[in-house]
Amino acid sequence: MRINNQIRAQELRVVTDDGGNLGVIPFKEALEVAQGRGLDLIEISPNATPPVAKIMDYGKFQYLEQKKQRGVKVQGTETKSLQIKIGTGEHDLELKAKQASKFLKEGYRVKMDLFLAGRAKYLPKEFLQERLERVLRLITEEYKIADGPKRSPKGLAVILERAKK
Repeated sequence: MRINNQIRAQELRVVTDDGGNLGVIPFKEALEVAQGRGLDLIEISPNATPPVAKIMDYGKFQYLEQKKQRGVKVQGTETKSLQIKIGTGEHDLELKAKQASKFLKEGYRVKMDLFLAGRAKYLPKEFLQERLERVLRLITEEYKIADGPKRSPKGLAVILERAKK
């Protein structure tokens, strides 16, 4: 990341910290504007034509970049959803289990929904859990049940996570 006198471009597209656009101006003029405001000139996109620079406090810029990086790490546990029905055949259950195994291997959480339509919503919970366990037995990847099985708006849901080794 280049700031102030480290920037090599002759002309820059300059953006202010409040989102205003100063347009394409010579480097020296952009640096004078930044110093006049008591801020730094930071090169944001060096590969653009002309390069894009932003007028803002460099410490604040670093803080925002670090905050973005932390945010990316937190979002690593995305949940993938798979849906099955009571009457789903064995072959289709095997395909769903294979898909769930793949998601678990990649580090995702998997939400398995046993979709209940019409009268199926009123079947005994033990029967529904047995139907859900049919597919869980077919999953090849090591997993643990993070949440469930619980009633959900769609029917019965269970959330699986990769087991720590």
